[in-house]
Amino acid sequence: MAGLAPSFGRGAMTNHWVDIRNANLILSMGGNSAEAHPVGFRWVTEAIEHNKAELITIDPRFTRTGAVAQDKAFIRTGTDIAFLGGLISYLIETDQIQREYVLNYTDAALIVREDYGFEDGLFSGYDESTRSYDKQSWMYEMGDDGFARRDASLQNPRCVYQLLREHYSRYTPDMVSSITGITVDNIQRIWKKIAAMAVPDKTMTILYALGWTQHSIGSQIIRTAAMVQLLLGNMGMPGGGVNALRGHSNIQGLTDLGLLSQLLPGYMTLANAKEQDYRAYIDKRTKQPTVEGQVSYWKNYEKFHVSLMKTWYGDAANEGNDWCFDWLPKLERPLYDILDTFERMSKGELNGYFCQGFNPLASFPNRAKVTRALSSLKYLVVMDPLNTETSEFWKNYGEYNDVDSSQIGTEVFRLPTCCFAEDEGSIVNSARWLQWHWAAAPPPGDSRPDTRIMGELFLKLKQLYQAEGGVFPDPILNLTWDYRIPADPKADELAREFNGRALEDLTDEQGNVTRRAGEQLAGFAELTADGRTASGCWIFTGCWTEAGNQMANRDNSDPYGTGNTLGWAWAWPMNRRILYNRASADVQGRPWGPEKAFIWWDGEQGAWVGADVPDFPTNSPPSQGQMPFIMQPEGVGHLFAGQSMVDGPFPEHYEPFESPVPQNLLHPGKERARNNPAARIFDEDREALGKPEEFPHAATTYRLTEHFHFWTKHAELNAIVQPQQFVEIGEALASEIGIVAGDWVKVSSKRGFIKAVAVVTKRLRPMMIGDRQVHHVGIPLHWGFTGVAKKGYLVNALTPFVGDANTQTPEYKSFTVRVDKV
Repeated sequence: MAGLAPSFGRGAMTNHWVDIRNANLILSMGGNSAEAHPVGFRWVTEAIEHNKAELITIDPRFTRTGAVAQDKAFIRTGTDIAFLGGLISYLIETDQIQREYVLNYTDAALIVREDYGFEDGLFSGYDESTRSYDKQSWMYEMGDDGFARRDASLQNPRCVYQLLREHYSRYTPDMVSSITGITVDNIQRIWKKIAAMAVPDKTMTILYALGWTQHSIGSQIIRTAAMVQLLLGNMGMPGGGVNALRGHSNIQGLTDLGLLSQLLPGYMTLANAKEQDYRAYIDKRTKQPTVEGQVSYWKNYEKFHVSLMKTWYGDAANEGNDWCFDWLPKLERPLYDILDTFERMSKGELNGYFCQGFNPLASFPNRAKVTRALSSLKYLVVMDPLNTETSEFWKNYGEYNDVDSSQIGTEVFRLPTCCFAEDEGSIVNSARWLQWHWAAAPPPGDSRPDTRIMGELFLKLKQLYQAEGGVFPDPILNLTWDYRIPADPKADELAREFNGRALEDLTDEQGNVTRRAGEQLAGFAELTADGRTASGCWIFTGCWTEAGNQMANRDNSDPYGTGNTLGWAWAWPMNRRILYNRASADVQGRPWGPEKAFIWWDGEQGAWVGADVPDFPTNSPPSQGQMPFIMQPEGVGHLFAGQSMVDGPFPEHYEPFESPVPQNLLHPGKERARNNPAARIFDEDREALGKPEEFPHAATTYRLTEHFHFWTKHAELNAIVQPQQFVEIGEALASEIGIVAGDWVKVSSKRGFIKAVAVVTKRLRPMMIGDRQVHHVGIPLHWGFTGVAKKGYLVNALTPFVGDANTQTPEYKSFTVRVDKV
């Protein structure tokens, strides 16, 4: 959620599932929430039934969400920034913003450097040779006092507000209609409804999913939504926020624990290859306030980092060796993402690959390239409960996997893991809730928990280093591994380790002992930078305290009637359920409106009180002037993301890399600005992009309620309720190419094809984009060639090998195809 909570990833809900019921308006965009999240969708229906809320859905298709929505529009896939950017312009030009909120709680008044600019679709600092930006000009102008300059009148042409206004002035209703395919009448009607939320006693919540994430501009789409919510005053508010609906249970926990290649646990970052000095590494990440008096909580970065290193290396990590900083890997490239990994693999640069809990052959873009890459390995290890397509990539399944097994030398090892119901532990849901679960049954056969497999592998690796030495054995030989059964670490041990403990007695300023050595910490405020504390993930500190396992709490009492059940499970950070909830009160600390009272200042108690754990220094009075967005050096939400995004401080509409239209209508004739100029694409993959003349139809993938990714192909009941692979084609396109419902069709891109049954439907309609008509093709993605379901084609045979500039998430939701009758 760059611009709002870049430190907390781009997928966490700012609010939570139950809080959706507090909304007055719900915008479901970039996801089909009723279809893909049917259980969580109950809170949408509750808001409609009990709060008289209205649901608006904007999607390329008429979906199950649209079937129960009070308003809807149909948008060309990949053009969401155009719609939201036009909305920003509408809110500003009609003065329908929450002005007091915007002035005080955003960076609207801050002045941007004179050398920042935007011309011909490119921001200042662009280097075409590296397809990247130098972001030096994307900074606030600093005064002689060392703090960012400010214009409270919002009239300075270099203030963020005026730059924002200028940037989106091009996004007129007519331009937005030409790009998105939504009629001007529909655009203006929906904008008007959204603008009505710019009042203190109304809030809109935005629900999104992979329909926003999986684009070459995906992170910027999400950021545009965050900017809208800042202008409306809906961040930190009950019934507000920007809420990512995660695809399955523990993806949130994956990012929280630093399993992305550039991260350490708790959204700390690894050093790059040029950052060999420990103090410089820490100072760069220790964000001091750039506006006087603000919290800027990342100024505590060293406390989090040192506590992590003490968890990993114990006594071996000390001040004298910079807490083993030299033992951490340094990144030679910004991100070792899946696109980079499989690019190197396809060139024979990798010998082996561990694949744990996912299915790259079916899930990574350009299935043909993935097959070539896996075939170049010496060995492949697959850890999974199921027999995945990846584990059998080498086996010929006829037309569904037409490979020559005799030419593939990769040795495949399968290590069967157990499912979540066969082990205990915590699951982190979209709302940042850590919920403990217990094993329902023992794992079958030879399957084992992932932790046991990893434990046994580590001990064997350590034994080899001890026996044979190695180039750099220290990080392996000194890794702390003091579990009851070293080969089988248990979930409760790991949970306590993530929470953290005192290694020595902790004392207050008067010398009083506040925490005994060996005790579990109560929260991350207890962490120190001097080696006296250990914590495996600072944002999880508080999940398992001296009082026990907080994740196992099951008290659903709701004393304020807000749906905020603080006694149910535990949410990071510090059990706060709505991030930046200080923003739910005005500058004086009073609720914006009686219907939205959530957190407020109690002068008698001298503390912030209310329905949630304050996401703010509890005893900081409003008179002190500290602002709600405590993770930001300025204390405010960012409309101008000068440092957190790599492809622009303001989101800009760029076409998908495969688009049915030949140019970016915002920048006609400017080829460099047709697609995201900083997005990830390799030269060979650019050559594999199709032209609209050959592949004229806009395609997008989607999910079905009855299937769950590639798992339920192994469950016979799910296979029965959705037995046949199909693609969805509008009536107009079907008529144009001579197809009727039930015909077999071949859907082709420049990279491959699939065959499926045609479902001819009214749910997809042709759109006018500029001067041409565009048809959409909807493609469910759940079929494959293993499991008990009918065999089908892997849909990623069609998708391009290109990724978002910030996360490198592949562009699965926008590509082009041709449909032919078989």
